[in-house]
Amino acid sequence: MRTIEPSTTRRTGCTRRLALWGLTPLVLALGGCASLATDGGLEGVRAHTAAHSATQLAGGPLQWARTADERRAASDRVNELLAQPLDAERAVQVALLNHRGLQAAYAEVGISDADRVQATRLTNPGFSFGRSRQGDEREIERGIHVNLARLVFMPTLSRLSEQQLQQTQLRVAQQALQVAAEARKAYYEAVAAQERRRYMQQVMQAAEASATLAQRMAQVGNFNRLQQAREQGFHAEAALGLARAQRAEHAARERLIRALGLWGAQTAFKLPERLPDLPATLPERPEVEREAMTQRLDVKAAVAATQSTAANLGLTRQTRLINVLEVGASRASSNEEPSTTGWEVSLELPLFDWGGARVARAEAVYLQAVDRAAETAIRARSEVREAYVNHRTAHDIARHLRDEVVPLQQRISEENLLRYNGMLIGVFDLLADARAQVHSVAAYLDALRDFWLAQADLDLAMVASPNLSAPSSGSAPAMAAGGDPH
Repeated sequence: MRTIEPSTTRRTGCTRRLALWGLTPLVLALGGCASLATDGGLEGVRAHTAAHSATQLAGGPLQWARTADERRAASDRVNELLAQPLDAERAVQVALLNHRGLQAAYAEVGISDADRVQATRLTNPGFSFGRSRQGDEREIERGIHVNLARLVFMPTLSRLSEQQLQQTQLRVAQQALQVAAEARKAYYEAVAAQERRRYMQQVMQAAEASATLAQRMAQVGNFNRLQQAREQGFHAEAALGLARAQRAEHAARERLIRALGLWGAQTAFKLPERLPDLPATLPERPEVEREAMTQRLDVKAAVAATQSTAANLGLTRQTRLINVLEVGASRASSNEEPSTTGWEVSLELPLFDWGGARVARAEAVYLQAVDRAAETAIRARSEVREAYVNHRTAHDIARHLRDEVVPLQQRISEENLLRYNGMLIGVFDLLADARAQVHSVAAYLDALRDFWLAQADLDLAMVASPNLSAPSSGSAPAMAAGGDPH
């Protein structure tokens, strides 16, 4: 639809330019004044992660390395952390600084922030120019137009883009917490595997001594073949256990390397010789589920997504009939006729598409978002309960092994040693008793590792969706060689 208002007199050049470009100041004024965040929108992510002290992220601030100098500074800090034996907190800091997948997630925040700014800007005005000729008559027509529909709905679009940025920040904050938790778990697994391998080396040394003694006893006729075979069998089992421990140590270290994003010379870092000691007690947390529901970022993100979808549904309903609406000014001049100026409006006529399908789709998307939010909340509650029970149970098991099983096995070994000194039992009876210690010591090492993994899972479950570690259910083979668990 187009309307042209003729002019009765020829206007001055200045007046014609004002008539033609009269909308230009309006377009510039309505173009929005929003600007890009200096940090790419990462401050919102930092706010979400810093609010949760249980994740212990304060020592490793989130940094998006966008320039060569920033990447160099991050690399220098990583090398500084790796120059000394790692602990769990340094491992988390390295992961937050060095994990390339996390850096890519930060870029998503920057993209969303740019979309937010773009939503506050009008589309560029269009300019049309036409020239026609009929005999000696020449006519020139010029026009400028702007997207009026976008102008009308710009406040709604701006709110939607702001909500989308917040959703992205929540999602990336959750990913940062997950990266920190995975680095912590990989650290505990690597230290435990290293400690287990050293213990199996001690077992192997004892098995070699036992097999050598059995061979010498058999050579002088003081040992039968059955007794010698038993000692050789124990030696073979010890060698197999050591090989498995070495393989597990290598795999655990590589998982830690991947979790920290290391390569090259950085992979030569050192780990402590033992896991941290088991805490004496654990605090009671009867409100752990309710506390988690107020902190879980995935629940907040699901609620925000539902709200954004609801707002988008309202916009879809408002624009179901008017999807294209433009307004503009025009001016036509001829060398034989007076110039004419006017305005024009163009819109989309709803002859074939009345927007019903778009509204139905938006309603279905909204219902989908509601159900997904409910599913997220149900899963979050279950994850928190499971993580809490795993944490307390792992502590009880490790404490029982440390305070009851291992000391009891040591007392048995001490009594047998007294009997050996009194020549009441032989050396092989003493070695056979030492084999029983392998099971209790190895079980304690596994239980201590499981506790620290459960601790990391619970910390993450309070704020984000964890990848819960399955508790160990197997037991170590009964080999030989006693020793303290540390």
